[in-house]
Amino acid sequence: MSAHINIVLHEPEIPQNTGNIARTCAATGSALHIIKPMGFTIDDRKLKRAGLDYWHQLDITYYENLDDFYNRNPDARVYYFTTKAPQAYTDIQYPLPVYIMFGKETAGLPENLLKNNLSHCVRIPMRENLRSLNLSNSAAIAVYEILRQHNFPMQQTGSDYLDASL
Repeated sequence: MSAHINIVLHEPEIPQNTGNIARTCAATGSALHIIKPMGFTIDDRKLKRAGLDYWHQLDITYYENLDDFYNRNPDARVYYFTTKAPQAYTDIQYPLPVYIMFGKETAGLPENLLKNNLSHCVRIPMRENLRSLNLSNSAAIAVYEILRQHNFPMQQTGSDYLDASL
């Protein structure tokens, strides 16, 4: 499967976050890429519970480390989500296909990775003196901004649910 939007999790630590992101991937047709090590096992019941019954609809790829990810995706256009970025996520016109990378919950993405890719680093604006948003919320915000910019391709419409006479 070749997704237009690819969510990349670098060393995720909390199974519920990864499960919620997997659910977002299933709902939007996005692919999930997980870079090891992980702070849990894939058979973790918390992970499965968060993803519910969507696991069979996911396009998931696992990588041993960052080098493995880049070697297997040499042409990937990656945007790095970090609280340290100078530009907001809405300042970017995202190409398709696109990869959006998020770091581990306790430390974010490696500092050298961010410094080497500064022009592709973006942040989700928030009040000062707060650490960050929840990882799964951040991924959902990013995916839906990209979908909005591309007019929500392949998404169901409200007309599927509402009676026109209402």
